[in-house]
Amino acid sequence: MNLAATCNRSVFLKHRTLLRQTCQLFLSNTTFLTDSGKPLSIKRRGKHHKNPPWADHMSWEERLADVVTPLWRLSYDEQLELKQKHQERILCQLSGYLLGNLQSPSHDRGKPSFPVLPVLPSPIRDGYRNKSTFSVNKGIDGNPKTVGFYLGTGREGNIVCINGDHLLNMPEKHKLVARCYQNFIRLSSLEPCLLFHTGGHWREITVRTNREGHTMAIVYFHPQMLTPEEVAVHKADLVDYFTRGPGSVCQLDSLFFQESTMTRCTHEKSPYQLLYGQPHIYEEVLGFKFRVSADAFFQVNQAAAEVLYSTVRDLCVPNYVGHGNRTKVGNTLLDVCCGTGAIGITISPRVDRIIGVELIEQAVEDARHNASLNNVLNCEFIPGKVEVVLPDLLSQLSSAGRGLAAAVVNPARAGLHHKVVRALRNQPAIRRLAYVSCKPEGEAMRNFRELCCAPDPQKKLTGEAFSPTLAVPVDMFPHTDHCEVVLLFER
Repeated sequence: MNLAATCNRSVFLKHRTLLRQTCQLFLSNTTFLTDSGKPLSIKRRGKHHKNPPWADHMSWEERLADVVTPLWRLSYDEQLELKQKHQERILCQLSGYLLGNLQSPSHDRGKPSFPVLPVLPSPIRDGYRNKSTFSVNKGIDGNPKTVGFYLGTGREGNIVCINGDHLLNMPEKHKLVARCYQNFIRLSSLEPCLLFHTGGHWREITVRTNREGHTMAIVYFHPQMLTPEEVAVHKADLVDYFTRGPGSVCQLDSLFFQESTMTRCTHEKSPYQLLYGQPHIYEEVLGFKFRVSADAFFQVNQAAAEVLYSTVRDLCVPNYVGHGNRTKVGNTLLDVCCGTGAIGITISPRVDRIIGVELIEQAVEDARHNASLNNVLNCEFIPGKVEVVLPDLLSQLSSAGRGLAAAVVNPARAGLHHKVVRALRNQPAIRRLAYVSCKPEGEAMRNFRELCCAPDPQKKLTGEAFSPTLAVPVDMFPHTDHCEVVLLFER
């Protein structure tokens, strides 16, 4: 090994050690933040655990960065190397199960029994988020009207809210809106709502942007005992601040307001009120235009979403000739947990028909609008619980003699309901299935095993087993340890 390689390895090991120490520190006494910026509670370790002495010398900004973007100290190549090894370790568990040696420790040190391609990098690595949610809580100086991200737990009573201006994954526009919102609530006569039962009103703010820089802000508000007329006064103040006051520097295209007495509330339970501007912003992916509503799901990294969706498209329909011949493959592609229809619509030129199923009605409305917006006529989107809709849908398709080219599933972290897995497994026409997972080591692993296990009449898994044939990790979240993976199953 030459000197340069030795030095690089030394630096990598030093960074890795520091990263592990940092993770140990925050696992001991902090609240982690999810991809959406919301707290994820972590239990404190044993009461006799002591933090490393060097931890006291870290700034609050460094501590927050180590939680929200735990890989920020590493080069991007080092980040991809860590993610690659992590994905291979996870998929080795599936290989071990398939080979029948799950109890053997040797499979964890080997390679999966199917190819795992190198992690596809994100085209944009800094400031890539198009959606950020900022909390309101007590700052380092004790000011309860501080907007940012917080460390600590309510149980421990040590929550500290820290400004996120230094975070690498946050775009400048999001940081600007958060700063202006902090200024607004500090000028307001109303108190922030830190705990619902202790009163207060101003809560979080969510900022959404698109590639062109169009910006939507959603302010969450607890009305407590205020009358609608009193709330209206403060809504008017909010509009005035962001349109004619200091907040006009943000150049908002949309300003929404939601009154809610719960941590999270759907549009159906408490409508998003458009106070100013346009009801939607639009984003383009692989040449298709998509409407983004206040509460719509959309991948937080638009550039990496193009990499993800093109990967899914190529795995689902691998023999597509191209636009010149417009050759389509198969009849129907099933899009399970279709959200606002992005995957199905981007695949639509390659198949005869797309059928998407989605629980959230607003997302289905967006999906239908997106299909119409792009003049896509071969997409149908069905609202309802997938475990209820899918069995009858597959039965109808089978009776009508409509062939299935493939299926793609993109569930939340909780994975697919067992009835959905059963319906997919027991439909012999589905020969190819692409599973998109943001957490393959979680409930998705249970789905993988049920798709691939031997027929089990007791679990009503009577169809031919699938086999994993390829895994493609995609880095959607640079500087974090999260990674999407597309796993192709065939039979």
